[in-house]
Amino acid sequence: MSTVITYGTFDLFHIGHLKLLQRLRSLGDRLVVGVSTDEFNALKGKKTVVPYEHRVEIVRSVRFVDVAFPEQSWDQKRADIVREQAHIFAMGDDWVGKFDDLADVCEVVYLPRTQDVSTTEIRQLVAALHADKLAELQAASRHLQQVIDKL
Repeated sequence: MSTVITYGTFDLFHIGHLKLLQRLRSLGDRLVVGVSTDEFNALKGKKTVVPYEHRVEIVRSVRFVDVAFPEQSWDQKRADIVREQAHIFAMGDDWVGKFDDLADVCEVVYLPRTQDVSTTEIRQLVAALHADKLAELQAASRHLQQVIDKL
């Protein structure tokens, strides 16, 4: 039985995450996933929308995933690979070269990301929509203040 291991934040879970997990599982018989904790994300300078407890539960619920566990530091990967007896360490290709040092304990694979979808893009879209709504509210407030001033 071959085990694949991967890591991620999985914030704002979307089709790209699902397709990546599906492709990762196709590389082996078992998929184990380290989900970055909120504290670890803070150390990386990332702020998540969805709390860790929810994100890990979502990942655990994906049928391609056999085990999900907390990722709490950069340096835990080697010990996780040994503990899970992973044959393949795999990540999205935005990480190419970053984990090549693990090749002495397992095969390291980088998979292409799903085109046209990313958490960053979703976050930017939500921010733009929020900014539009805020501008509408400010305009309405100015108009209301003008009406009040006339009274």
